[in-house]
Formats: sequence, C-alpha cells, structure tokens
Amino acid sequence: MMRLLVECTYVFEHPHVNSGIQRVVRNVIRHLERGEGGVECIPVAFIRGRMYRVLHLAPLSGKELPWHSRMKVALEQLRNDYWVWHASLERRWPMNRWHNARRALYIVCKLASLTFTLPLRFAMFASRNHVVPERLEPLDACPGDHLLLLDSSWHADFFPVAERLKAQGVGLVSVIYDLIPSTHPQFCDAGLVKVFDRWFDWIAEMADGFICISTTIRDQVRAEIVRRRGEETAQKLWFDHFYLGSELDLVRDTSALDGKLTRMFDDGDPVYLMVSTIEPRKNHVYLLDAFDLLWAQGSNARLCIIGRIGWKCEDLIARIRSHPQLNKRLFMFNKLNDRGLEYAYAHSRALVFPSFVEGFGLPLVEAMQRNLPVMASDIPVFREVGGDFVAYFDLRQPASLAALVQTYESADRFPATRPVSEWRWLGWREASRQLVSRVLTALALRRPASLEPEVGVS
Repeated sequence: MMRLLVECTYVFEHPHVNSGIQRVVRNVIRHLERGEGGVECIPVAFIRGRMYRVLHLAPLSGKELPWHSRMKVALEQLRNDYWVWHASLERRWPMNRWHNARRALYIVCKLASLTFTLPLRFAMFASRNHVVPERLEPLDACPGDHLLLLDSSWHADFFPVAERLKAQGVGLVSVIYDLIPSTHPQFCDAGLVKVFDRWFDWIAEMADGFICISTTIRDQVRAEIVRRRGEETAQKLWFDHFYLGSELDLVRDTSALDGKLTRMFDDGDPVYLMVSTIEPRKNHVYLLDAFDLLWAQGSNARLCIIGRIGWKCEDLIARIRSHPQLNKRLFMFNKLNDRGLEYAYAHSRALVFPSFVEGFGLPLVEAMQRNLPVMASDIPVFREVGGDFVAYFDLRQPASLAALVQTYESADRFPATRPVSEWRWLGWREASRQLVSRVLTALALRRPASLEPEVGVS
C-alpha cells in the first residue's frame, strides 16, 4: 500500500495558533482516512532532523503544555503588544518631530525589551529540545512514499531532511496557499518576502507536483514555475487544486463567551462582521473609510472586526483605538476563540471582506455556509468561490461598499444576484478526500505504466 506522508510540523509545534493555514492543516489531518482507497495517510512532523508520526495534533490545554511552551506563548504575545505600544509612542510628540527623539525612544525600549526577549529565547531553546512522546513516534520513510507538504513549510528547517528523502525515492508534493509574498510583497514583512522567495526556488526544484487551494492560485503557480524555470520544466510537473471546508473545529471550546461580544448584539442594531488577521492586505482601512461614510450619514450599522493584530498595521490600530465610535458602533476583538466566532457568524447581518488579494478567502466560505451573506471585493478568487451569491464592491471607492450596506438596510434584501440560502459548499471531510483523491490521481497519471496497478486509486 502506498503511503502519503502529510507534513504538519508548524501546527504541531504551535498548537495554540489558529489562523487560516493552521485551521486548514488541523482539519485536513483530522479527517484523513487512513488505509482507504489504496493509500495510507500518515501525519508527520520533522523535529531536530528526524521524521515522526504525529499521534496527537490537537491543541493541548494549558495544563498539558510543558512549562517552556506556556512561557513561550505568553512572552510572544507580550512582545507583540509591546512593539505595537512602541509604534504608537513614535507617533506622539516629540518623537513625531525629531529623529533623535525617536532614536532615543527606540534605544530605551530595546533595552527594556530584554526583560522578556531573553526569557523568550530561553523558552524557545527549551522547546526545540522537547519531544512529547504522547504525541509522536519515530517513523522511517520507504521508497515509493510521497511527502505532502501541507503546512506553512517556508519557515521550516527540515529542507535537508526532505532532500535526503527525495534522494531515497520519496516523492514530494507541495500544497500552495498563495503567492502573495512574491506577487504583492508590499503587503508582507520584508523578511517573509526573502524567506518565501528562497523557499519557492527550492520547492520549484524539488517538487514533483503542486496542489493549490483554488484554480486561481493553480494557474498563478504554473505561471511562476514557467517564469523561474521555463515551460519545458513546467510540462514535467503536475498542477491541480482542491477546495477548503468550512467547519470551525474548535467551536466546542467550553470557555465562556466574551460578554462584550454578546452585548454588542443586544440592542438589535445591524452588525457587519470582518474576520481576518489585521494586516495591510486585508484592507481594513478601506472598511473604516466606508463605515465612516455611513456613520456620517446617520447610519446605525455597526462594524465588528475580529482577528489578531498582525504586521504593518500600527497606524490602523491607533486609528481604531482613538475612533469616536469605538465600543459604540465600532468594535474590535483580537483574541476571540472559535466559540465566539461562531456566535458572531450566527448573529451578524453580513460579512464584509475587502481584501486586495487572497488565495481562497476562508471566512467567506465560513460565513456563507452559515447562511450569512457576504459583501466582498471584486477579485478573481472571490468570484471563483462566491459566484453570484456574493455582493461585490469596487476597491477604488469605499462609497461602493457604503452603498451596498445602505441598499441592504433600506430594502431588507441582500444585493446579490442569488440568495445565499441556495449556496452549497463542501465540508472538511469532503475537502480532505478531495485533496487526497486529486493527489493520487495526479501521481497515477505520472507513474510509469509498469507501476500503475500499485497505486490503487478508487
């Protein structure tokens, strides 16, 4: 039986992280059907130069986490909050007028940050040398296995191990979520742009095929391979796609709902929801501009922003925190769990999603699967996923989103061509099956005819 080794290293090492890719990895791993269809699917992680079978991927409770992991989580959050605070200080007098004042502030803050950066480095070092036996067991690869890079592997350190496996006859397939660090570097941290570019050069040389999360990204990846390595190389590889599911896997969390969140819905005023990490590509500035227009016209619509604070967003966070409508008609939740997110999806008027660029747009699917209508930017991947069920607005004109909201509130009919109640999408079980099936089909088509019966694709 062929073995598909599904890599999930980052999620294994960071079980507390719950952004888009991490959600995909957890749900795909959770629904893998091992030993069916002529293939055994095995979750694997690479730890300190070795490959392990993952026995338990689900996030551990705080009590189950070792002390250094709990310490690392707390200190990483402290570090992020600390530098957001530093950025807000830089915009105040006298730092906003004199370079020397900004420099002095940075030096003082840098020295003060040693109180948590040094313990953080110690915790990270301790975590690197810790393997939880209840969650892992050593695993050796065999010729004929295929390694599926499902996780965000561009910041991993297992490339030499993967190269050795490749030399031993193990195939390599890469899941590609998007090419945004290459196509839209202005939205990304400069370090990520460099790391991603090196990673893509590596994966373009090592992979036998690519499976993407939309046809839009599939076509972009093939074009990028052609640009970097030429059409002749691209023809030797395979390119396919699968779609993501929509269930919130941590929604059964027993922690209490945020009281501020539930009170936001109590008055009955319509709440428009934005779900994403707060970073430039998600275009929260456009969103605020549109709702500022609505509030200036007397609208009682509320805007709720849900998502952790990311990068290059200091000015935006300062604008939100000083906004006259904050906690009146403008609300922000940076640490909401899946139970709270499910509550927000269930009680909101619509999702608003103004991204400049996406690989898929998981919140769009999560919302529509719950019969929550969506207003979104008019970009190709949203058209692919949402079709005629989404109301689209012009990213050049915040007034176009404001007009959609006004139309919806005045006519009480959502301004899309077709009602969201008729929209249908697959769940995570179907998404996982689709991923495995399409990988196996592509491998069968590429496998030499003499070996084809061994694949056993059903």
